[in-house]
Amino acid sequence: MGFEVPASVRPLRDAVYAFLTERVEPNEKALQEGDRDLLRALQREAKAEGLWALGHPKEIGGGGLPFMDYVYVNEVQGRSEFGQIALGTYTLQDSLMLHKYAAPAQRERFLLPLVQGDISPSFAMTEPGISSSDPTQLRTTATLENGEWVIRGRKWFTTGAAQAAYTTVMCRTEEDASPYLSFSMILVPTDTPGYTIVRDTPVLGLHDGHYEVLYDEVRVPEENLLGPRGHGFVIAQERLGPGRIFHCMRWLGQAQRAFDLLCERLHRREAFGGPLADKQLLQQHVFESYTEIQAARLLTLHAAHKIDSGDQARVEIAAIKVAGARMLHNVIDRAIQAYGAEGLTEDTPLDRMYRHARASRVYDGPDEVHISRTAQRILKEYKKGGRWTF
Repeated sequence: MGFEVPASVRPLRDAVYAFLTERVEPNEKALQEGDRDLLRALQREAKAEGLWALGHPKEIGGGGLPFMDYVYVNEVQGRSEFGQIALGTYTLQDSLMLHKYAAPAQRERFLLPLVQGDISPSFAMTEPGISSSDPTQLRTTATLENGEWVIRGRKWFTTGAAQAAYTTVMCRTEEDASPYLSFSMILVPTDTPGYTIVRDTPVLGLHDGHYEVLYDEVRVPEENLLGPRGHGFVIAQERLGPGRIFHCMRWLGQAQRAFDLLCERLHRREAFGGPLADKQLLQQHVFESYTEIQAARLLTLHAAHKIDSGDQARVEIAAIKVAGARMLHNVIDRAIQAYGAEGLTEDTPLDRMYRHARASRVYDGPDEVHISRTAQRILKEYKKGGRWTF
């Protein structure tokens, strides 16, 4: 198994890299300030140049790029937090869920507009006061009454809820089933009566649109159920497995951008009679960053290959989630150190990248849960008399 970018993918990957570095990254300040006209212009350019929605299946209007090819493209797309939105891949996980599970009316209403970037999705699982590492504790309920689901509860960290056309809500629908067969996913249009945004919850000072939402007797048609009743966790795992691969590849793109900034800084800045690049302690930053990026990259591509072969790769995915988040934090931290006080300001992208990096150790499951479950799965093989094969 090789880890070089396949020759067949390289031209497209290079085109995405150029789009990010020449058009998205220079405009990040305006995009952070909410310049919708600029964002729409970038999206039109991406469509015109054949770079739009590359990982979405062709039958729903996407680029139809095979999974592993898209993994390599996703790496460079991740350099900017706006890469996914500008290139139409922000909706990929939600589009795949709708494509597989949504009823015909919901496919028609949401799926094609989602792929074209005309609407945006949101996903609601986490709840205030509930440990997200044990989602069987979720309290939001949905009961079927006269052909309608009636949803009662409260969610938070529902990213993009204020701009989304709908939210996919994880709710308890079964009373007598086992914990992991007690929850279902239901599609809720955000203009439904009773769907109330309580507040935007800043994350480490970033107002990125992570909303707390109240579901006060929210009523939607029975056909808004996504997939079979009680299979919410099954669908969530299907969503999260490849999704974590995409997260980790984007983190690699972020880390490589920070690495570029680090190395360029060491050549440009002089102190004590020479460039910082000649100082051994700063050379150590380069060495450690290189080895961590390369190790995380190989781990991630290995996990991606296993997913692509049909394996659930639970150990590999959990491992890269932890290793990738740590790597991202470490590399950005070293780049900030090389910039000194300037690295703590908004004069470089590093301060914002750093805050996003810290959040990566929490969302999609905290590190501690992934570490524990990975160790348990490996130790189980030895308890059965086997061993772990590398």
